[in-house]
Amino acid sequence: MTRDAYTWLYAIASAADDRPDPGRLSGVAGERPRLLTSEGLAAVVGSVPPSDFDATALQQHLQDPAWLEAAVRAHHRVVDVLAQSSHALPLRFATLYHDDQRVLDLLQQHRRAFQAALERIAGRMEWGVKGYLDTAHRPPDEDADSTGTPSPGRPGTAYLLRRRAARDQAGRALDDAAERAGQIHRRLAEYADEATEHPLQSAEMTAVRDPMVLNGAYLVGRGRAQGFTDLLADLRQAHAPALRVELTGPWPPYSFVELPTTDGGR
Repeated sequence: MTRDAYTWLYAIASAADDRPDPGRLSGVAGERPRLLTSEGLAAVVGSVPPSDFDATALQQHLQDPAWLEAAVRAHHRVVDVLAQSSHALPLRFATLYHDDQRVLDLLQQHRRAFQAALERIAGRMEWGVKGYLDTAHRPPDEDADSTGTPSPGRPGTAYLLRRRAARDQAGRALDDAAERAGQIHRRLAEYADEATEHPLQSAEMTAVRDPMVLNGAYLVGRGRAQGFTDLLADLRQAHAPALRVELTGPWPPYSFVELPTTDGGR
């Protein structure tokens, strides 16, 4: 039997929420998202064609940067509209089920867990903070080894000493930046309702040449957002130019939702 469509899951919300009509949005396959409701919960889903979203086709698409960027943007756009207007649990990109019934089973089997998660993130949004060693503006290391001064009689030795001094200086700068990043994370975590640190990303992933030393996410109440950004501005100033700090958000709380799964999902 040929399957007509898979079910792409965007978000889960309370069925009682006053939310925008998801059918006005465009999903990852250009489809119109819709609602599946069960026992007070609503899943925002879309029907996507197997020709693009079965395991083989999806794996091929994930290697295509242009396709991937467009699909990720579409997924986030649907989730973001829902999260901005009501509290909704965002599903990670590429959460797929074989059919609608599997999603309804998910809602029924884990209703209490979903309701508890919705209460946990209600009225809160996620902010992202990334910190990088600022190699362009960091002042010279006062403790730098000066033994690299050229020696007329031994130019090779002087070169090696300069290389060693530069390496040691770079190591001290990175250690200092990491310590400062830890201080910033602790201050932000104290202010936020919840906080987590994601693995540091490579230069290939960030397109930033300087080493990353902080990749934090913070769950903050909407009414406290200004206080959070003001605190970060103070911390950014206090640790410049040793550290360059970037703020993103607010985002749907992707980093603070651990959702159960059921058979038929991937």
